[in-house]
Amino acid sequence: MPDYALLADQMKALVQDEPHFLPSLSNASALLYESLPDLNWAGFYLSITGKDELLLGPFQGKTACIRIPYGKGVCGTSAAQDKVQRVPDVHLFPGHIACDSASASEIVIPLHNTRGEVIGVLDIDSPVKNRFSEEDEAGLTAFARVLEQFCHLTRI
Repeated sequence: MPDYALLADQMKALVQDEPHFLPSLSNASALLYESLPDLNWAGFYLSITGKDELLLGPFQGKTACIRIPYGKGVCGTSAAQDKVQRVPDVHLFPGHIACDSASASEIVIPLHNTRGEVIGVLDIDSPVKNRFSEEDEAGLTAFARVLEQFCHLTRI
């Protein structure tokens, strides 16, 4: 089991003095991708100003879908519902968007600005079914809260 408290502390050290969110999200995706086993993608989709759409942000892994409408796929559903989506088998998720056919499970955590509005999502994929547990959800949600607290997240 990953040490999520340590990951959150490492992320805080990386972001607390950086005023721009893009390099912080870049480092966050690298930290998660290198620290968590059995991943094939870790990154961010960011909300576009004036649109109900997510745009590909910093990530680690294979090439990815560039735009995802709110309400579509796991990421769009998470953003539209402002709710964590932990999907044990993405092939059973209605409307799943297969950016990488090797992905079998996924977890998506909504990200918020200081007003509590959804401004994007943290998206993590695995080629292993049932990869993400309740403990992963809690740890990744705490990790996302560090980003919200220190990264001055905004729509793009």
